[in-house]
Amino acid sequence: MFKSQSEHKSRARVVQFGRHEIVTEGLNLSFWADISHRCMTARWPSFIGGAALVFIVFNAAFAVLYWIGDQPIANVPGGAYIDYLYFSIETLSTAGYGDMHPQTHYGHFIAAVELFTGIFSMSLMTGLIFARFSRPSARLLFADNPVISNHEGKLTLMVRFANERHNIIGNATAKLWLLKNVVSEEGRSFRRFYELPLVRNEHPALALSWTLYHVIDEQSPLYGQTADDLDASGVSLMLVVSGYDVVAAQTVDARKSYDHPDILFGHSYADILGTLEDGRLRIDYGRFHDTVPV
Repeated sequence: MFKSQSEHKSRARVVQFGRHEIVTEGLNLSFWADISHRCMTARWPSFIGGAALVFIVFNAAFAVLYWIGDQPIANVPGGAYIDYLYFSIETLSTAGYGDMHPQTHYGHFIAAVELFTGIFSMSLMTGLIFARFSRPSARLLFADNPVISNHEGKLTLMVRFANERHNIIGNATAKLWLLKNVVSEEGRSFRRFYELPLVRNEHPALALSWTLYHVIDEQSPLYGQTADDLDASGVSLMLVVSGYDVVAAQTVDARKSYDHPDILFGHSYADILGTLEDGRLRIDYGRFHDTVPV
């Protein structure tokens, strides 16, 4: 049987790639099939809200099981549902204040099931929270615009970024990619990737700022290209930086994408280096994104 168009649209997902939004359809991936990834990628308010909802649902369900029993819990005045809900919260969280306790086999059985559920859910939640907090990340500040101008007498594409934490990222490596639309000999249009060679693509200890240089010579995909040419072929840049964070003792990486309107021809970066009166070097990150025409 063919699926309706509305069913296909219900599975559509929007993927953000730079400034472009790509709509994907036809993937039938259920919510529970990739729940761990969803928990790791959800925003913190959504993650906390989802955890609170699961906590409430579990406690409400177990409270119903206590409530329908024949006085399974001692010291429950009047057998009110809200009292069983409070007891369920104490049991699921393994708090167990002690004034209310199971007094029948039925009560002990439900409490044992809830204790197992509580231990399992708390361990799972602890692992998810730890994993979210312990994920390695690099706090890199990327300039808003790549620039193209002369550098040491050669036309050069330049991209500047800095380490916001000012800790040491050892053996940092950078790769700069150019993406553009091309047409094959058979007339098919597709997206092609080009790695742009850098003057230096390694840094022994990235702690402050780093400017990457790609010389636009005859071998460069950008050779002879104008702003209109970049627009026509849908050029975009992808920068990938990785290295070893000596504080976290983990490998970290960061990515930044630029579209063709971001690339400024005939501009260079504003100088952010200076010297204080006592001779110390000064870096003005307030001008980090500034460019000047040349």
